[in-house]
Amino acid sequence: MTDRELDAAGITGPALRAAYRHCRILNARHGRTYFLATRLLPVERRSAVHALYGFARWADDIVDAPGPGGGAQARGRALARLRDELEDGLRRGGGDEPVVRALADTARRYAIDHAHFRDFMAAMRADLVVRDYPTYADLRGYMHGSAAVIGLQMLPVLGTVGPREEAAPYAAALGEAFQMSNFLRDVGEDLDRGRVYLPADLLAGHDVQRDLLLWSRATGRPDRRITAALREFEALTRGVYRAAVPGIALLDPVARPCIRTAAVLYGGILDAVARDGYTVVHRRSAVSRRRRALVAADGLTRVAAARLRARVRPAAGPPLSRPPGAAAPGPAAAPHRTKESV
Repeated sequence: MTDRELDAAGITGPALRAAYRHCRILNARHGRTYFLATRLLPVERRSAVHALYGFARWADDIVDAPGPGGGAQARGRALARLRDELEDGLRRGGGDEPVVRALADTARRYAIDHAHFRDFMAAMRADLVVRDYPTYADLRGYMHGSAAVIGLQMLPVLGTVGPREEAAPYAAALGEAFQMSNFLRDVGEDLDRGRVYLPADLLAGHDVQRDLLLWSRATGRPDRRITAALREFEALTRGVYRAAVPGIALLDPVARPCIRTAAVLYGGILDAVARDGYTVVHRRSAVSRRRRALVAADGLTRVAAARLRARVRPAAGPPLSRPPGAAAPGPAAAPHRTKESV
C-alpha cells in the first residue's frame, strides 16, 4: 500500500520515497486516530499527510524525551538542530533528516506557508520552559503554534470548494479542538512531565491548584473539585468542536470523510473521559476498538459516495481549490455553508 501511495503522488527517487515511508511508520505507530482517518483520503494525498504528521511527531518526541539524555538543555539543543534543519530544508527543498526531507517536499508540492512550520517550532520551544497557562487566552496563544497551524498546513492537501481563506478559521479551530481533547485525556501524563495545560483560572474557579492535582495523581484518589474542573474543560472543548465542524462543508468533497471521521474519533475522547468518570488524572481514557471500527466503516461509505459524485462534472460554478493532480469535483463541490453533522 505504501508504494501505491507514493506512486499515486508522483514521489520518485529512493531517498525521498524512504523519507515518506519513515513518516508513514511514525503516523501508524503513534497517531492511530490520525492514521485511520488518513486512510479515507484519496491515495495520492496520503503521503503528504504522513509527512506533516511525521515531522510534528518527531519534534514532539524531542520535547518529551525521557531519561538522563533528555534533560531540558539536551532537548533544547536537539530542538534547535531540528529548527536549523527545517529552515535549511525549506530553503533548498530537501534535507538530510528524513522527516525534514519529506516535509520540505510536501511544502513545495502544496505551496504550504512556511510560517506555519516556524510557528509550530516556536510552540515546541515553549514546551521546554512553560509549565502552565494562566488563562484560556494564554492557552490559545500556545495552541496557535501547536495545533491551529496543523489544520492550516493540512488545508492545501485537503483542497477546498472556495477560497482557502474562508476555510482557514474552521481548520485552525478544529486543530485546537483535537488538541484540547488530548489535553483532557492526558492530564495525568502531562502532570508527570511537569505541565498543566488546563487554564489556571478555570481550575481556580473550582478551587483546584497544581498541588491538588499532584496529590490526586500520587494517591489515586478522586476529588469532586477536580471532576468539576474537568467537566468545565470538556464543555469548553465541545464548544470549539461546534464552532469548527461546519467548516468540513468547505472542503473538497472527497476529503470530507477523512476530516469528519477524525472529528468524530477525537470528539469520542471526550465521551470516553465522561464515561470513565473523569478519572484522567489517574489513567487515560480511550475510544473503544468497536467504536473506532464503526466510525471507520461509516467513513468508507461516505468516501464511496463522494467519489461516485465526483465522477460527474458540474455544468458551471466556481473552481475548486484542490491539491496538485486531484480529480475535478462533482456537483457536491459547489460552495455552500450547510452545517454538517458528525
